[in-house]
Amino acid sequence: LHRRAMLPYRKKIQVIFQNPFSFMNPRLTVGEIIAEGMISLGLGLSMTQREERIGQLLERVQLGPEFSQRYPHEFSGGQLQRIAIARALAVEPELIICDEPTSALDVSIRAEVLDLLQELQREFGVSYLFITHDLSIVPSLAHHVGVMQSGKIVEQGSAQQILTNPQHPYTRALLASVPRVNPA
Repeated sequence: LHRRAMLPYRKKIQVIFQNPFSFMNPRLTVGEIIAEGMISLGLGLSMTQREERIGQLLERVQLGPEFSQRYPHEFSGGQLQRIAIARALAVEPELIICDEPTSALDVSIRAEVLDLLQELQREFGVSYLFITHDLSIVPSLAHHVGVMQSGKIVEQGSAQQILTNPQHPYTRALLASVPRVNPA
């Protein structure tokens, strides 16, 4: 699609990347990074309205408005992922594509980010498309699952169906590879 043809979709669909630092311009403040989408999509907000919205979003992702004047290199991985979430929400999308959003985070931060995403989904009514190799997060997040092998969907269905009664050998192998706690 040409750039102009994609414009109607850019407000409706946003992406949270695996490595949030890779998409953030290190010369921009966090506030400027979050404002980029609002400005480029012409949401019609004044500078004061944008700053207020940015402060609200930063508070909502458990940071705070004072973080808007800092630069990406000043943040931890979990904080950067929260900033990426705020940036995605800034244009009020219908769908956020989450590309391995927790793979670079330690277990406790991963749980916090996943809980935050679930809260924001309820609050903002946004849908997520999760791309993940971490099958342990699927039961708590997914309603519908598609399993891909070599770029092709080999099985799809409700999360319950896929997790409890997988039909495809690749899906069964993936599920068998998930570490389980074996109580003594």
